Amino acid sequence: MPKKDSLLRVRRSLQDLQDEYLKGQKKPLEDLMRAWKGIKQLPPTDPKSFFVLGGYHGEPFRGAGWGSSSFWGGYCNHGNILFPTWHRAYLLKLEEALQSIPGCGDVMLPYWDETSEDSLKNGIPWALTQKNFELDGQTIPNPLRSFVFTKGIVDHLSPFPDADYSKPKGYETVRYPLSGLVGPNDKAATDAHNAKFPDYEANVKLLNANVVNWLTSSIVVGGQTIPTNVHKKYQDCLEAPNYTVFSNTTSASAWQDDSDTLAVPLESPHNSIHLAVGGFDLPNVFDASPIEGANGDMGENDTAGLDPIFFFHHCFVDRVFWLWQKAHGCTEHLEIIPKYPGTNSVDNQGPTPGTVPNAWLTLESPLDPFKKEDGGKQRPYTSLDCINIESQLGYTYGPGSLEGQTLVAAVAATPAPRGQMIRVSGINRNRIRGSFMISAF
Repeated sequence: MPKKDSLLRVRRSLQDLQDEYLKGQKKPLEDLMRAWKGIKQLPPTDPKSFFVLGGYHGEPFRGAGWGSSSFWGGYCNHGNILFPTWHRAYLLKLEEALQSIPGCGDVMLPYWDETSEDSLKNGIPWALTQKNFELDGQTIPNPLRSFVFTKGIVDHLSPFPDADYSKPKGYETVRYPLSGLVGPNDKAATDAHNAKFPDYEANVKLLNANVVNWLTSSIVVGGQTIPTNVHKKYQDCLEAPNYTVFSNTTSASAWQDDSDTLAVPLESPHNSIHLAVGGFDLPNVFDASPIEGANGDMGENDTAGLDPIFFFHHCFVDRVFWLWQKAHGCTEHLEIIPKYPGTNSVDNQGPTPGTVPNAWLTLESPLDPFKKEDGGKQRPYTSLDCINIESQLGYTYGPGSLEGQTLVAAVAATPAPRGQMIRVSGINRNRIRGSFMISAF
């Protein structure tokens, strides 16, 4: 039976916490900052430290992916049906770590409401970009702005000639328009690039302008304005006809081959926000940065999880997942199309540590490395353990954008034909680790 609403813990909009803070109700935002400050200060060997938790997503690599590009050295799942559920379990473990900091037992991870009017107009909430924060009578570096590595990591793969994702101890994560490529062969170019952007506040303005552009852009065809923006993608993904297609880009691409209707997966707008916040510009590989050379950490799977904004972004993605579940009657069960593209461990990114190649993925596949208590013993989480966030995980989401967009309303408002399709060939997928996107203009 679902837990009573009064017992559910609520993940609220970060913008709501900001508004309360400015009106004098400062404790919720201050406690959040205190919790983040706490996990970032834990030693890198502590399982609840941000270095360990942030590193689960990508680097530091482990398993066969430590030195072979045929495998993925991070635990995250992209381009397959485990994308929504793996990240759901990931957020839960990060949240538990925040709650372990003394005085922070009631802290819940807020979501960045990416399709709110505030975000569409102004970009990223100020709590994630403000340089400093007043906490307990002291001015401290804003814990949500960046992360200073407490231990160095080495990229043993470096498949791109201009992209070594090694990071020394003391490295601080960066966002668009800066570059975080600091490997031996990249550091001189990165230093020259970053020297062009010495003003932190001016850089935040450039970052927010880039995010707003990604969220709200459109093209004009035949005098008609057609949204091509992330806001529209989030709206469209709520119409995806089944979980397999909704969950990932690989399955959705196959669906376009098999169906007369267009389906947008949740992973698509998710990818766009990573690129908007981090930027990604590698010659002859992929360019998602209006400013040449911008390669912030959020733009690359290897390092994205080590920027605190990652978790506020993914909290919103998880909320959209829950909205889709409620709209489609899937709060108690999820169904996977067996052996469909996007259901194999080699799809898109390659097998994660401990997963064998060519393994079929199911709702019973382990969501490593996350464990749960079961009969006095620990076992890996599976997707079956985190379908219903309320009855199984004990949390829910506070109000925000995109609510009320039901399947009936979406179908009534959207024409059925798939429209124009563009097929792109000649992409060397082996040179791109993790998720990626293609933009056509």
